[in-house]
This record gives sequence, structure tokens and C-alpha cells, in this order.
Amino acid sequence: MTETPERRDRRRAVLLLLAVAVVAAGAWWWTRRGGDAPLVEVRLPRQLSPQALRGQAVFEAECASCHGATAGGSDRGPPLVHPIYRPAHHADLAFASAIRFGVRQHHWYFGDMPPRPGVADEDIPAVIAYVRELQRANGIR
Repeated sequence: MTETPERRDRRRAVLLLLAVAVVAAGAWWWTRRGGDAPLVEVRLPRQLSPQALRGQAVFEAECASCHGATAGGSDRGPPLVHPIYRPAHHADLAFASAIRFGVRQHHWYFGDMPPRPGVADEDIPAVIAYVRELQRANGIR
């Protein structure tokens, strides 16, 4: 059976509408993520402890490309200055484990986090101190 011109036009209109819906959904999803902008605006503490200052340097070198310069997140990784990462929900050991071994995606849509072999074991407590001081400065306890 051959397709009538009306049926063909209706099919084209449905396909066009579907394509527009897919593009609109993608645009909505991208703007919700914020592109390269932080997902969370982070207030910096007035002063960091010496340990957190050391952790800041390591964080900027090893973590900021995904989690943002001040742990506010990016289009590649979640914000660590977020209530989901408060100490009562993600203890320091969870951060240490994520740095050493990586972690499977579980709260966000960014995919699995790979291990960070560039972070020395002795620097992990400093990185955690930096994140915790940022969290406290933003009311996360």
C-alpha cells in the first residue's frame, strides 16, 4: 500500500515535533547543569588552616578540573560543598576512599569518579581539611 501525501505530511510533522522536543530537552538539561559554571556558589572562609592551605594546593592540582576550583562543582563533577557531602553522610573515610580507589556514581549524573593516583596518601587529610573548611564556611556541618 502506498502512502498518501497527507499521511506522509503528518509523519514528517510528528518527526519534526519529536526532533524539536529532543533538542529542547537537551538544552534544558545543559542549562540545568550550568556548563562550566559552578553548580554551587561557594563562599570562601576568611582564613584557611595551614593543613587546609596545603590541601587547597593539592585540590587545585588534582580535583578542581572536575569539582571546580572551590569545590562548587562543574560540568564534569559534583559540588563537594553541598549538604549531601556533610560529615554525617560522607565521613572523611569516604572522601579518602574516593581519592584512593575511585567511586561509582551514586548521587549525581557525572559518571564514576576514577582514583586519583596523583594525590599522595599523606596529602589526603589536607585535601579533606580543605573541603571541610569550605563546607563549614558555607553552613554545612
